[in-house]
Amino acid sequence: MPQTSDQMRDPGSVQVRSKNEQAMESISVFDIFKVGVGPSSSHTMGPWRAAQRFLNAVSERAELPRVRRVRTDLYGSLAKTGKGHGTDLAVILALSGEDPVTCVVEGLTERVEETKQRGLLQLAGKHAIDFDFARDVMFHMDTALPFHPNGVTFTATFDDGSVYSETYYSVGGGFVVQEGEAPSGSHAKVLPFPIEHAAQLLAYCGMQDASIPQIVGRNELTWRNGAEIREGLLHIWREMQSCIWRGCNTEGVLPGGLNVVRRAAKMSRKLLKTEAMSAGKLPDFDEWMGGVAVSARDFESILKWVSAFALAVNEENACFGRVVTAPTNGAAGVIPAVMMYASCFKSMSDDATIDFMLAAGEVGSLFKKGATISAAMGGCQAEIGVSSAMAAAGLTQVLGGSPGQVLMAAEIAMEHHLGMTCDPIGGLVQIPCIERNTMGAIKAITAANVALESDPANAKVSLDQVIATMWQTAKDMNHKYKETAEGGLAVAVSISEC
Repeated sequence: MPQTSDQMRDPGSVQVRSKNEQAMESISVFDIFKVGVGPSSSHTMGPWRAAQRFLNAVSERAELPRVRRVRTDLYGSLAKTGKGHGTDLAVILALSGEDPVTCVVEGLTERVEETKQRGLLQLAGKHAIDFDFARDVMFHMDTALPFHPNGVTFTATFDDGSVYSETYYSVGGGFVVQEGEAPSGSHAKVLPFPIEHAAQLLAYCGMQDASIPQIVGRNELTWRNGAEIREGLLHIWREMQSCIWRGCNTEGVLPGGLNVVRRAAKMSRKLLKTEAMSAGKLPDFDEWMGGVAVSARDFESILKWVSAFALAVNEENACFGRVVTAPTNGAAGVIPAVMMYASCFKSMSDDATIDFMLAAGEVGSLFKKGATISAAMGGCQAEIGVSSAMAAAGLTQVLGGSPGQVLMAAEIAMEHHLGMTCDPIGGLVQIPCIERNTMGAIKAITAANVALESDPANAKVSLDQVIATMWQTAKDMNHKYKETAEGGLAVAVSISEC
């Protein structure tokens, strides 16, 4: 049975060291696909995890009971679009002892507001400290730290007036590092098939007479046994399905002030030819899934379903719902939409589902190692572009593609996302982010179909070349097009016009 992992550095996400100087790091498919809370992996999930690491550091010093105040300083992109992306909410929830995987998403914003109003924060869920939002969460709009655009510093003040500070960087996809941090623990594993470039992966497949999921799966056995890998990946798939289901059965207006009307539920009802939903009651999941699978199979209907699936996920993401980072939250709808397409209209089995995720996960880690999955570093090509490439690879795999065709599909998908900017209106992960997920999903399906009808030996551009090109494009891109809400649609369209 197939599984996954790989060996990586953290390139495009780190500016201080060159790629050749960066430490080698191993990464699992479970690092690429993570269950969490929207709306942003870099601005919500990353700061959340950073705050948890800071609390752990304070606890390890046995000083948690002595803390009287915790101050959070947000820099660069975390400051400029932090409020729209919920960075302040993530930090407050993390410091309060909540976890993005297990927290109750219902009432999330209300709990944060209560903390602000009470002026009291239960540090790590057990130690009450004074909390003044205006004083304790600072947005430094005009200051960026040199290591990475997404910087955050936590400072604890103790009962004797002394302080303890740590600075973290949210480098995309929910990954968090400290400046100069070396790989440790599970990320320092030596893998049987270390992979830094797509050409290496293809060579392993040839030498071992194996598929990409088989090679990646042997690496994944470094961390988990076969049963754990299988159940873990199928659990992630169930989370994706649940997210699509909720989004396709929830109406209303998204929070944040843009007054964006949710569309996935209306599209779902129209395609299923059902009446309006009962207020506050979701239809049965299995019944809904069955209806989707037997609905009209014409091209136009399937195209609309793929769009509805992608919209559903990112509408959930925009309202602080539970999503799977794949590889980011802003692009969380692409891979689930393509997987749901394969499941409903191509009869994708559980084994094929696992193959899809292993192939897609490896492509995602290749982009992280050779370029970036951070929109603050590379624009939207680093999010929608990477997710589309991952989805194209996964779909090609389950439709019977060769290792060369799988990598070719990933290259095609990214080739047609190069240069895409990140320009969220109002700093929210809504416009144009939600619709871009539909585009990424459709491009992935197209890329897979083109690759399946092609001979990789005739390809003029390799996946490694397109990854290198993406990274160079990211470095050349003006900072205002990198998740700062200072360029593109973010300035061409005013919030009042929406």
